[in-house]
Amino acid sequence: MQRKNDIGFAVRRLSNAIKRDIEKSKLKMQIDSAKSINGWALNYFYENRDRDIFQRDFEQKFSIRRSTASKMLKSMEQNGFIERVSVESDARLKKIVLTDKAIEQHKRILEDIERREKILRKGLTETEVKQFLNILQIITANMEEEND
Repeated sequence: MQRKNDIGFAVRRLSNAIKRDIEKSKLKMQIDSAKSINGWALNYFYENRDRDIFQRDFEQKFSIRRSTASKMLKSMEQNGFIERVSVESDARLKKIVLTDKAIEQHKRILEDIERREKILRKGLTETEVKQFLNILQIITANMEEEND
């Protein structure tokens, strides 16, 4: 039985609505879930496109194992989102470079995030948004403390 003011239920309901919107957007952007790229990985490479990034940098940044990084990068490469390019100073090293396809996809994802954020903020003042985010931060800290 759901009680009227359960925070957990309200957050779960919001989370489900956001997930549904994301899935709907993936369909519109023709992103196949099976071939879907990790947005956070794409964003990392995009934000660091002005410098050489290697697999070990990626592993360290996200605290992931070499095998996990290899699988992700191999998938991204097979789907045309990245290329591994030899470095002049050491042919054994391969820097990770985003393709034009990946850059375009990243821009579309950012536009979709901005669209969703406008919907989420509709009817709220900036003060209300700040209060809401502060409350979420407190609730999250409570749950993390409980689960440590």
